[in-house]
Amino acid sequence: MAQLWGGRFEKNTDDVVFAFNASIGFDCRLLKVDIEGSIAHSSMLCKQGIITEDECRQIHDGLYRIQDDVEGGRLQITDEYEDVHSFVESNLIDRIGEPGKKLHTGRSRNDQVALDMRLYTRNRLDEINTLLRDLLGVIYGIMDANRDTIMPGFTHLQKAQPTTLAHHLGAYFEMFKRDRGRLSDIRKRLNECPLGSGAMAGTTYPLDRELTAKELGFDGAMLNSMDGVSDRDYLLEFLSALAIIMMHLSRFSEEIILWNSDEYRFVELDDAYSTGSSIMPQKKNPDIAELVRGKTGRVYGSLMGILTTMKGLPLAYNKDMQEDKEGAFDAMDTAAACIRLFGGMLSTISFNKPRMEASAGGGFTNATDLADYLVGKGVPFRDAHGIVGRVVLYCIDKGCSIDELSLDELKGFAKEIQEDVYNAIALKTCVDRRLTKGAPGQAAIDAFLEQERIYLEGVE
Repeated sequence: MAQLWGGRFEKNTDDVVFAFNASIGFDCRLLKVDIEGSIAHSSMLCKQGIITEDECRQIHDGLYRIQDDVEGGRLQITDEYEDVHSFVESNLIDRIGEPGKKLHTGRSRNDQVALDMRLYTRNRLDEINTLLRDLLGVIYGIMDANRDTIMPGFTHLQKAQPTTLAHHLGAYFEMFKRDRGRLSDIRKRLNECPLGSGAMAGTTYPLDRELTAKELGFDGAMLNSMDGVSDRDYLLEFLSALAIIMMHLSRFSEEIILWNSDEYRFVELDDAYSTGSSIMPQKKNPDIAELVRGKTGRVYGSLMGILTTMKGLPLAYNKDMQEDKEGAFDAMDTAAACIRLFGGMLSTISFNKPRMEASAGGGFTNATDLADYLVGKGVPFRDAHGIVGRVVLYCIDKGCSIDELSLDELKGFAKEIQEDVYNAIALKTCVDRRLTKGAPGQAAIDAFLEQERIYLEGVE
């Protein structure tokens, strides 16, 4: 058992206790950021005259060689070490001797862990942001190609009014745009450096905390050392944002699943993103969409787990905080995989445009437009609403759509109805007349897509 803190103890830690206390099994993924932080810390120690230039050079060379050897498979991270931090420091001392023992000067494992998690979380946040940008590009491409693809819009999972595929997917485009905005906001609050906070009360060494913060790409050093080692708000915010991203993906997945059903037949999934049945040869299952929907609960669970862990912790650092990692790592991995796979599935999907338009023609989706037509003829809206309700009831009894009624039948409900009614309630007219900002009409959707094109060109 490799421990760096045994001086005060008279006997070794029980093996079971050591295993229970250890985090090497999951925090090994922090190796690269741990070395990054140690290089910045040792550079600052050198600048402040706490270690010599030669000692700093040896430390840097040793750290880089450890990283190269791990990445090259020549050095294994084993469970004889308590955590990745002790692994790095122990191997550094073994390789360069006395200078390696000076690396931890002015630093506690508490602020070291806090730094590593911030660096790692920042990297994963940037990764998720990039994946969302790529997904938005896929959605935009589908919208651009389907500006006039008519489909039914729904409320309460019932056909409501005709819209377009571009308009429908535009709602998800806006959701994922907001997700990226949340990530950008979180990054601003995350981007403060805890290094130099020590165990909880700083240090007596003349550290330059702003120097290490700048070296590591932070906006500055955290202002309170107790907050520096005990804050996990940035992680809670990130997991909350991931939970919302997954909720958006899950809603979208639910629609793909519905649209893929035989009752809808709006889409055809690519074979590469579908599976079959072991017993039913006709099946083509939307497994990716279903897994994304299912994994949403997994990310929710990670968020709730860390919230529950943090809720009763007094200041400053407590060992409970070791529990911030496994759930967070899993949520980050899960969300990244789901966004990536969902984008692949969406980019290869085929839309059954004739079927979508035919579906929009059923369910009386043009009923509101008939009411608006009557209003245009001078009928008060509330009266028009009642008239159209009776028209719909008549059509249900007759088993037809509104536009299949003869002019005489329609005039029987309202004398104001004229021959122009058929153009007024045609699906294309119903869509194109909706020109308010955010609506599916041609002019409105063109303006929307131009705005989103500019957004995509400007995002990093």
